[in-house]
Amino acid sequence: MSYSNLSQMNFELSSDQHRFLQKVDGACRSIRSHEEKCYLEERLNDRVVPAFGGIGMLGCPVSKKYGGLGYDMLTYALAIERIGQEGASLRTFFSAHTSIGQLVLQEWGSEMQKKEYLPDTASGKSIMAFALTEPAAGSDPSSMTTTFETKGDHYLLKGKKHWIGNGTFANVMTTYAKDPGSGKISAFIVERDSPGFRTEEMKNKMGLLTVKNAEIYFENCVVPKRNLLGKKGQGLKIAYSALIDGRISVAAGAVGVMEDCLQECIAHSKARKLHGSPLAKKQLIQDHIARIAVNIASSRWLVYRAAAARQKLHDYVEGIRSDDRPSRPGRDTKEYAALRYEADSIAAIAKFHASNCAFEAANSSVQVFGSFGYRKTARVARHFLDTRATIIYEGANEVLKLKIASQVLGDDYKAY
Repeated sequence: MSYSNLSQMNFELSSDQHRFLQKVDGACRSIRSHEEKCYLEERLNDRVVPAFGGIGMLGCPVSKKYGGLGYDMLTYALAIERIGQEGASLRTFFSAHTSIGQLVLQEWGSEMQKKEYLPDTASGKSIMAFALTEPAAGSDPSSMTTTFETKGDHYLLKGKKHWIGNGTFANVMTTYAKDPGSGKISAFIVERDSPGFRTEEMKNKMGLLTVKNAEIYFENCVVPKRNLLGKKGQGLKIAYSALIDGRISVAAGAVGVMEDCLQECIAHSKARKLHGSPLAKKQLIQDHIARIAVNIASSRWLVYRAAAARQKLHDYVEGIRSDDRPSRPGRDTKEYAALRYEADSIAAIAKFHASNCAFEAANSSVQVFGSFGYRKTARVARHFLDTRATIIYEGANEVLKLKIASQVLGDDYKAY
């Protein structure tokens, strides 16, 4: 991993970024009480799309050319960090819509596909999802059983996906299916009203109660040939690139969770008295608070580093740097491979570290609150329930640990 460009990193915000993040903060505050109510009632928060669509957050990193705001990955990560304070449930909506939805389409879609789908998703007219996981293919997507076949001017998809965020209501999703003949996986853009497309809400979840996960059934689902994403056989490459963005968003949201846990613990421990003095004066309570503060700091800089690395990869693919590279550099160059490796590596580390820290922070916060923290009406309780999922999805942390180790040891030592 190279840090030769570290001195060029600049995390100071412009006035424009400040204004945008203030709008994100305002939107978060405006939906907070409703989000809490919806969480307890286990229903979708119907105010999210209007509130965040109105400030452009639904298209934050999408190019202005396609109706978005065109912000860089660091600005997006900062926005997701703030949204994460409202809970991983709300943040998961944005991860599914933007990180592993819009950004996949923006990087891999044809010009026609981007013009057709991105403007509506940026405005909130259309919501996106990402359908990769299957009942028997989670950490190993290459073992998926969903298949496709060519029929005239369209493809027929057969199979089932599950735990698909936004899956109950998304208008457009990217999905992945295997050619039974070659065994290679391809990616597709699927519209909700496609013949043979059916969804079913997954209920009785432990947490993430305002984001709706679905099982997706492709029953000879008709997908026009023009909706092939990328080239045939590129599906896994596309899916793995999506997971880079997904992991950065999980990590950024985890920082927000920890920040909210810290603020909740500070307020509670100062107000609550035990044996005649504030809880905040107790050394073991201070230990919890100090650990959360340290984990926020360490996770935050990993996220910013990952966002910077991801932005470099984006700039290379888009060919917008002012140097002598071709206007549309290919993905088969050594430079692309190095930039992708860098972004992939640090995103995995950031997600692994920040999600573990967020779960630890939420668990510690419930302990600080004692019995007050053992009801879902407490913010720290909701963080505890939600962060349990973040160490599973976007790469289970056990798998990420193996991934990180193999990147250190070399490909000859891959454990999977």
